[in-house]
Order: sequence, then structure tokens, then C-alpha cells
Amino acid sequence: MGGDSKVYTLAEVSEHNTSKDCWLVIEGKVYDVTKFMEDHPGGDEVLLSSTGKDATDDFEDVGHSSSARAMMDDFYVGEIDVLTIPARTKYTPPKQPQYDHDKTPEFVIKLLQFLVPLLILGLAFGVRFYTKSA
Repeated sequence: MGGDSKVYTLAEVSEHNTSKDCWLVIEGKVYDVTKFMEDHPGGDEVLLSSTGKDATDDFEDVGHSSSARAMMDDFYVGEIDVLTIPARTKYTPPKQPQYDHDKTPEFVIKLLQFLVPLLILGLAFGVRFYTKSA
């Protein structure tokens, strides 16, 4: 992995996307993992799903061991031209409707929904008690 390693574009690397010819981009480096397809513990589909893009996040998310990282040297073929990798877009959640922090009217309505039936019930008992005693 000297200073005169070949530099590939993402388009060039993307052409190698089959189980018979598979290249990956990880941490700015290009790896030909074709010979490792059958031996990969996650299967060849995992590797194939990471072709045609920067697979660094996919690689890091799995948490590869130091021995797996050391094996990468055997598959190194060159560097990636980082200008050919599309910029990552930051996720922006959709705009939500304005939230009304003033809950006073809602509270008053709920309080009245609770108190009015109680007042009616109390009035009914009061009238019944008053008419029995009179």
C-alpha cells in the first residue's frame, strides 16, 4: 500500500458488483473481495449489498474484529477518488404543525365536563331530599 496506488472513481468501482467480481469502498480505500465472498461469515449477499457506494458505515456498524481488519490488506487494490462519492445528506425531519402550548381552554372544558354532571347529580339529590322532608 505505497504512495503509487491506483485511484479509482466510484463509477469504476461500481462496475464490480457481482459475486464473480466484487469491489468495496471502505474508509477511502478500494478492496477486491471477490476471493473472500464464499468465506465471509455474513454471506456474499452482505458484501454485494455494499457495492456501488461508500461501505464504511456498513463495515463499522458490524463491529469487525482486529483480525478481520488485518485481512483487508490482502484485498487492497487502490484508493477511491473521494470527489466521486456523493455527499451525504443530513436527515431533516418534516415540519410539524405549530404546537399550542396554551392548554387553558382545554383544561377548562375538561373540568366543566367533570363538574357539570356532578352538579346536576347533587341538585337531583338535593331536590329529592327537600321534597321528602317537606
